[in-house]
Amino acid sequence: MNKKIKTEAVDHLFEAILQLKTAPECYAFFEDLCTVNELLSLSQRFEVAAMLKEGRTYLDIAEKTGASTATISRVNRSLNYGNDGYDLVFDRIREQKKEG
Repeated sequence: MNKKIKTEAVDHLFEAILQLKTAPECYAFFEDLCTVNELLSLSQRFEVAAMLKEGRTYLDIAEKTGASTATISRVNRSLNYGNDGYDLVFDRIREQKKEG
C-alpha cells in the first residue's frame, strides 16, 4: 500500500464506497463525486487493464479504448509491479461469473 495515499480522508472515501451495493448506487455516488472526465478516465484505465490481461496489443487497446500509449504503459506497470489490486478484482469478477 502506498503510504502517501493512506490518510483519514481516503479511509473515509473507501468506507463510503464499500457501502454501495448496486450499479445504480455506484452511478449516483460516483456522478456526485467525480467529474464526467474523471469517471471516464477511471473506467478507461480499468478497460485497458482488462485488455492487457487478455494479452491484447497496445495498438489494439489504443484503437478500442482511445487511451494513449502513455496511459496503457502506466496501467501495464501497475499490473506488473503494483499492489495486485487489478488482479484481486478480476479474480473476484471471474469467480462471481462462475457462481452466477
